[in-house]
Amino acid sequence: MKRYLVGGAVRDILLGRPVVDQDYLIVDATPEAFLRRYRRARQVGKTFPVFMLGSAQYAWPRGDDINEDLLARDLTINAMAMGDSRQIAGRLHFHPLALTDLRDRLLRPCGEMSMFEDPLRVYRAARFAASLPDFSPHPELLAQMKAVAACGVLSDIFAERVAQEVRKALDAPKPSRFFALLAETGCLLPWMPELEAARHVPAGPAEHHSGSVFAHMCDMADQLAGKPIAGWMAVCHDLGKTLTPECEWPRHHGHDEAGAEVAEELGKRLKLPNRVRESGVAAARFHMKAARYHELRAGTRVDMLTWLHKHELVEPLFEVVRADSGEDVTPLVQRDMKLMLSVHLPGKQRMRGPLSGEKLRNLRCQKLAEMDRKLGVDTEPAEEGLPGDDVSPNRDD
Repeated sequence: MKRYLVGGAVRDILLGRPVVDQDYLIVDATPEAFLRRYRRARQVGKTFPVFMLGSAQYAWPRGDDINEDLLARDLTINAMAMGDSRQIAGRLHFHPLALTDLRDRLLRPCGEMSMFEDPLRVYRAARFAASLPDFSPHPELLAQMKAVAACGVLSDIFAERVAQEVRKALDAPKPSRFFALLAETGCLLPWMPELEAARHVPAGPAEHHSGSVFAHMCDMADQLAGKPIAGWMAVCHDLGKTLTPECEWPRHHGHDEAGAEVAEELGKRLKLPNRVRESGVAAARFHMKAARYHELRAGTRVDMLTWLHKHELVEPLFEVVRADSGEDVTPLVQRDMKLMLSVHLPGKQRMRGPLSGEKLRNLRCQKLAEMDRKLGVDTEPAEEGLPGDDVSPNRDD
């Protein structure tokens, strides 16, 4: 039995980067023989034999041998294998262009039909552009991505697989390159039509934002790189601007509430996990209010923070606000959260459903209002509730 480390792990070793994923190919042994030797391995592949042992994945070459398998992979820089078992330790197999493209920092398809053989590779290639920001897409990659988009086969991909690549891209060093490459090649459609629309809408008056909503979104995603939740919130926060009538450009009155519905639709289409989807909706709905946090009355702050705290989104929302407007209200938010969480209902007033929730809300509002008076804070003249009764705090407590 021979074992080869393959794919991105070999690429990262040669680039001097930390190895994250360990994928292996097994040669000269059947799956049955592998299982006899590694009894703790569990099968995860249905069509082809694929096993997990710890965090490592084990599979068998596609084709007659390991070299044929490498030729069938997505990008040349991922088409490498390094002997890992004793008799072949350190032995390298690679696509004929792999080392050249690694040296030249190029993202090139392994073959003329690489993107067509598995259309998900379009999104994987874009994600590699985000995770390897010093690599450039080869003209052949651009051509294949455009051709795949034109054929209409991207709609055949499972939504969850596209979403996984989006989330990985947001965790990468340069998320903007993921979205920019998809935009350049026409691959934002059909999964992210909201982002395609954002390319053609001004972000706002020049004194606030220059360029398009899409460009502003990409800039914010880069500021929040490595923080997938905050990154997704950056993607969604201004999507309501895509609904503004052109005659009202470059201003976008009411885009926050309109954007909540757009973000919800995008999240559902991609079948994102609930928390991720909710984070995008929250960013669209609350980012304008959160940017003027220091002006809000105590009740408005309590309502917003209660909802955000329940969904573990306090920190990421205000990271988005800082990236969007330059306003850092984190010290105020932290002070208010500490005060709110110090307030508890007396035992006899608990467990009374909505009545208990309303009572707790009122006590927290009083606590924050007392602090405002103590500090001489001048807040907005009228109480505001949160948009939409689905975020009413007395339902959350």
